[in-house]
Amino acid sequence: MDKKRIFVWSLYDFANSLVLIAFFLYFSQWLVIDRGISDFWFNLTLTISGILYLAIGPVLGSIADKSGNVVTGIRVTTLLSGGLYLITGLLAVLRPDMELLVSIFFVGATSAYLLSFIYYNSFLKELAPQDRQGLVSGWGLVGNYLGQISAVLVALPFATGGLTLFGDPGRAQAFIPATLLFLLLALPLLVTFKKKPTTPVRISIPGEYKIFWGSFRELLKIPNLGRFFIAYFFFNDAVLTSANNFPIYMERVFGTSDSIKSYVLLGIMITSAIGCLLAGWIADRIGFKRTLVGILIGWTVIFPLLSVANSVAFVIVVTVFMGLLFGGAWTVTRAMVVRLTPHHSINRSLTYFVLVERLATLMGPISWGFIVAFGPTANALNYRLASLAMIIFIVLGLIVARKLPDERLSKNV
Repeated sequence: MDKKRIFVWSLYDFANSLVLIAFFLYFSQWLVIDRGISDFWFNLTLTISGILYLAIGPVLGSIADKSGNVVTGIRVTTLLSGGLYLITGLLAVLRPDMELLVSIFFVGATSAYLLSFIYYNSFLKELAPQDRQGLVSGWGLVGNYLGQISAVLVALPFATGGLTLFGDPGRAQAFIPATLLFLLLALPLLVTFKKKPTTPVRISIPGEYKIFWGSFRELLKIPNLGRFFIAYFFFNDAVLTSANNFPIYMERVFGTSDSIKSYVLLGIMITSAIGCLLAGWIADRIGFKRTLVGILIGWTVIFPLLSVANSVAFVIVVTVFMGLLFGGAWTVTRAMVVRLTPHHSINRSLTYFVLVERLATLMGPISWGFIVAFGPTANALNYRLASLAMIIFIVLGLIVARKLPDERLSKNV
């Protein structure tokens, strides 16, 4: 394995997590709490970004598979997402009254950010042999969580008014420094990963969509990979939806300050980083299916505990274990899809991987927003019910995941 390339690859995960966590932690609160926009509106931005990914991702994944040119793809999507996030931050600071325009740029930036992972994840195949991909995937996610920890430390003084670039102090101040650091630290991968010689290919856009949806249907018929995607669809719906709404949940249910929320998030990130390596190490030894099933069983315990928590101290204890499950889930699922995919279709399969994630965010955020909007509001019961409802998706994913055979995971299907 080339340790320098693995380091640069992990540094990119560190970089993109800086912008991810700044917007994850503060954009929802800026929009819902500071600007008074409904939770449903915020969750709708996540749904629309997923739809845009569905519209563009299939063709980009197909082109990458046919041309082999993933370096150009990651350069374009990284610079596009960084530029759009920067505009989002500038508008939020300078024109906070233009919530609709800010939301539009946020949707575009998030869509481009998601598209970049079509290319980023595909590098795993060439960075490590099959029996080390779980561990290398874990190292990439360690970089991601270290970046998230750094993002909280960088963004917190801006969000709490301690530092102000220009305009009024507040949560929106965190967006700009995080985005600039993202672009700066992503440069080593964008510059040092060189484009390989490729053969020119002719691409028919309508034809690619036909091929994509046809091959997606065929892929779902493959017992291992298709079953994995179905399980991933269900449990990822719950995990991502709860994660995206966690800052608002803490504010509405417990009235916690941004500082406390940031420290809780730091704890989750630290245990997530540990969970990344731990899950990768375990999965390489006992099998990915067994590891994944164990993680999902853990989630069936976490969600009920969060929904009945009556103090921030209790939430902090629960989130220590929640972080281990976060990190473990991403390590195992990314390595599983790479292991189960034929080499010639790796980029297309990774497109499906993010596609299934985006399909899940079409359901989860709407479900959460609907329960919050129409559920009983006394003692923030609507938020507690929304959190508890996520266990339904976890259980459905667990039922499907239990049917994944261990023995096939050692083979490059």
